[in-house]
Amino acid sequence: MSPRFLLQPSLRAFTGSSSVQSPFAALSLNPSKTTVRAGSAASRERRRHDPFLTAQSRQRKAANLSRQQALAKEREQALGDPVKSQPTPFIQELQKTEAEANDTRLNFFVEDEELKKALKYSKDLTAPLRNPNPDTTDPQLEQQQAEEHSEQHRNAQEAINRIMNIANGNNQDRMRLHIQKCIETFGRHQTDKTLPPKPASVSDDSATVRPEKTPRVGRDTGSPEVQVAILTAKIINLSRHLEGTNKDKHNKRNLRLLVHRRQKLLRYLRRKERGGPRWQHLIETLGLSDASWQGEISM
Repeated sequence: MSPRFLLQPSLRAFTGSSSVQSPFAALSLNPSKTTVRAGSAASRERRRHDPFLTAQSRQRKAANLSRQQALAKEREQALGDPVKSQPTPFIQELQKTEAEANDTRLNFFVEDEELKKALKYSKDLTAPLRNPNPDTTDPQLEQQQAEEHSEQHRNAQEAINRIMNIANGNNQDRMRLHIQKCIETFGRHQTDKTLPPKPASVSDDSATVRPEKTPRVGRDTGSPEVQVAILTAKIINLSRHLEGTNKDKHNKRNLRLLVHRRQKLLRYLRRKERGGPRWQHLIETLGLSDASWQGEISM
């Protein structure tokens, strides 16, 4: 019987593996990636090791950031400043300093006609008495007394005018006059005579019939447009004070509160007036921008 030779171990020694694989089988087991998804981990790893792709990514990011900053700046400029008002005649009158202001109004709620009547009455009251008997009178003495009385009256009148002059008052006195001006300009006892009513809503037969309002008596001090004007005067005063100091945190907080309170009133007035003539008159006179009532105010 002839001997048997085992060829398989010898083949293993020459090939180095137990099974012979074809090149197509190797390709099917380890397929090559021809495309890489942009946001995948492989793409990020490839970009991290490729300096050209890294530079491109940084350039795109810098361009996007600069574009975002430019758009944010354009939006802010389109909205305006939520604190400062545009220079309208009414605002310029409120922004005048003590040296620039030439206000003829009097302090302490005193009117010009009332002061003139009071001075005339005091002059007549303090005039020297005339002697009813002309035979015993001294004309020179009466003339001297009249001259002394006129001189005393001129001195008293000059002293009263200095006391009543608003230029000699403090900041609180000037703010009181600004508040009076806001009431006379935006009060409904004045604007109802010139401005047309707001647009009427659609009437429905099933709507509730509301009674007519009682006619207004006296000056209007509580309407939202008057309150907005008073808050604007206070905001101008505080912002002018804060321009010279940056450590007054108490007044910074007060300014922030006033601006947000005015924003609430403006939103309420716009909703109630539906953008009517009263709203347009308030915004144009005070020089307020859209930033004073739109969006979130951060200071």
